[in-house]
Amino acid sequence: MPEAANAPRLLVVDLAATSRNWSLPEEGRRRIAAATPRGWRVHFVSAPTVSDGDGGRPPSDEALRVVAGAEAYFGFGLSQPVFEAGRVLRWVHSAAAGVGAALFPEMVASDVLLTNSAGIYGEPIAEYVLGGVLHFLRGFDFAVEQQQGAKWDKAPFVSDDSPVREVGDCDVLVVGAGGLGSAIARALSALGARCVGVRRRPELGVPEGFERVVGPDALDAELPRAQVIVLATPSTSETRELLDRERIARLRSDAIVVNVGRGSLLDEESLADALEEGRIRGAVLDVFREEPLAATSRLWRIRRALLTPHVSGVSPLRYWGRQLDLFIDNWARYSEGRPLRNLVDKRAGY
Repeated sequence: MPEAANAPRLLVVDLAATSRNWSLPEEGRRRIAAATPRGWRVHFVSAPTVSDGDGGRPPSDEALRVVAGAEAYFGFGLSQPVFEAGRVLRWVHSAAAGVGAALFPEMVASDVLLTNSAGIYGEPIAEYVLGGVLHFLRGFDFAVEQQQGAKWDKAPFVSDDSPVREVGDCDVLVVGAGGLGSAIARALSALGARCVGVRRRPELGVPEGFERVVGPDALDAELPRAQVIVLATPSTSETRELLDRERIARLRSDAIVVNVGRGSLLDEESLADALEEGRIRGAVLDVFREEPLAATSRLWRIRRALLTPHVSGVSPLRYWGRQLDLFIDNWARYSEGRPLRNLVDKRAGY
């Protein structure tokens, strides 16, 4: 509780992002103000903040000043300076899905609750995955290359060894069968794909969109069967370089690798080798080990790679509605002492 027992409980909202699409709109401020539980007050930080990442960027002086008396903080992740300044913090809600930068040792050891926004990005990211997979299944990479050279050539599309397929021809392996993975599986299975999920605890059941789920110990057996491999799991000590050189070598020659999880999930150099040597069909990459991706990276110059700058979750018209639905519900839950949605297991890392 705040230091003064009779003072209103303080929520600090630090969402004035420099990117307009990620900055809390005026309507969002009104929604938060209207939903304020009895006994609370809200401070909206006016100083600009950075929406990229999950707390690794320096905070504004204003945020550091006002968080000193805050019980709850709503921002793009949690930086260590904000945590240290927030002497009475009890709950942090992150507008980001990832939480890696927020899990510094002091935060993990504390009793501060952390909730994230996993799930609200599911629909746009699922559409992104579908679009990226179709790029290679329907041969759009050939079309782009031909257009650049003003070349009319049906051969890549109609030859005996043409890689053109329908989504319904594919076996899909989705690594990560939570809210995001399930959204991806629903989108692909709606077009006939057969989706298998990999989850840490398969005993929790088979989410919608999947035919079956398996544990991490079955990954090596499943990889050679899949035409599409989607990485949609958080970055933890157990998942870093999950798709390493050895596992990339196990992939089918028509395999399409999609990474919408974290850049650390795969070995980028080994993937680049496989793409350049034509050992897999293609890769759709929205996240990278280091961002921005260096201009010297080989991946920029590989035709079989489709790259985007960590934007798969962008949805300017629907993001804030989903985000505030989640936050306002959680704020009411927190105020009433009820279980929170999207509560992060700080020691597990997600």
